[in-house]
Amino acid sequence: MKKLGTGLLVLALLIVAAGVIFSEQIGKRLFISAVDIVATSDVIGDLPGGMHVVLCGTGSPLPDPKRAGPCSAVIVDGKMFIVDIGGGAVRKLGLMGLDIGASEALLLTHFHSDHIDGMGELMLQRWAGGGRTEPLPVIAPEGAEAVVEGLNTAYATDVGYRVAHHGEKTMPPSGAGGIARPFVMPEKGTGLVVYDREGIKITAFAVEHEPVSAAVGYRFDYKGRSVVFSGDTSKTAVLEKACNGCDILVHEVLNTEMVGIIQAAMKKAGRTGPEKIMADIPDYHASPVQAAETAQAGKAKMLVFTHIIPAVPVGYLKSYYLKDVDAVFDGKVVLGEDGMLFTLPANKDSIEQDQLL
Repeated sequence: MKKLGTGLLVLALLIVAAGVIFSEQIGKRLFISAVDIVATSDVIGDLPGGMHVVLCGTGSPLPDPKRAGPCSAVIVDGKMFIVDIGGGAVRKLGLMGLDIGASEALLLTHFHSDHIDGMGELMLQRWAGGGRTEPLPVIAPEGAEAVVEGLNTAYATDVGYRVAHHGEKTMPPSGAGGIARPFVMPEKGTGLVVYDREGIKITAFAVEHEPVSAAVGYRFDYKGRSVVFSGDTSKTAVLEKACNGCDILVHEVLNTEMVGIIQAAMKKAGRTGPEKIMADIPDYHASPVQAAETAQAGKAKMLVFTHIIPAVPVGYLKSYYLKDVDAVFDGKVVLGEDGMLFTLPANKDSIEQDQLL
């Protein structure tokens, strides 16, 4: 046994030595293999028929090591619609293997910075990766014109550099940036269809996010399946009406008890600015229980939390964060994580869940 053990040790040392000697060649082969996989993959094209929801950012302005800023994507027949585009979300889309060039439109729920601070990167990557000849449509309430114009101006110099470097065939100047597609805010309690093509219907509805007056949620309908995005909002009956038996309600969430603990800590530390912010934000967001009550009243089949405040960096916090939610909602509850994929097959009732990260 001693000789066998010595022999195995020698073999292990030889393997390690060989690995060191040939590490450059091994590394090169691994890199080539990985690049081939990425270059030939088509995550969007490989998705089955139906509607697909991807969480590309489930965080908030508060630091969270695992979450990008607010962002969801709906994929239908090769077209990808982005709902809000927070910081880091574009790179999460890339990590998931989703072709940013397939972005059909960006829909903004409102103009808070954490919902728009990835717009410049999205417009650039869609243009560079998709060879688009038309700018990215930005569907949003009135006021979108100023946001889009500002970003187009900010990126104008960069656009010029890239066209000069890569040529107009690769980077058509007409496809750079975005173009605003503003709509008048719908009356409270009513819906406004903002997109209706090839069986895909998107309806906007006003939500409660004062002092933000131009704040909406969206409902997507396709072949008997439906998904509703709350946008940022306090509890409102409007969402119940918009859901009306929806398959998935993707709802923003703020745990008031946990935010209260942060507020108390900031007060104790003498940090008056953060203390005041923590005191202010609960009144225009929904708590986990409030969102669950909305899902129950709206007869949602599944409730998915996003825009999670505060951060939930470890699994042990999950049950605390979701305390009492099961008592008010009968359906499945999911605490959203970046990379989650939900598939809704056309004209069926099932919801399939997967992970792209």
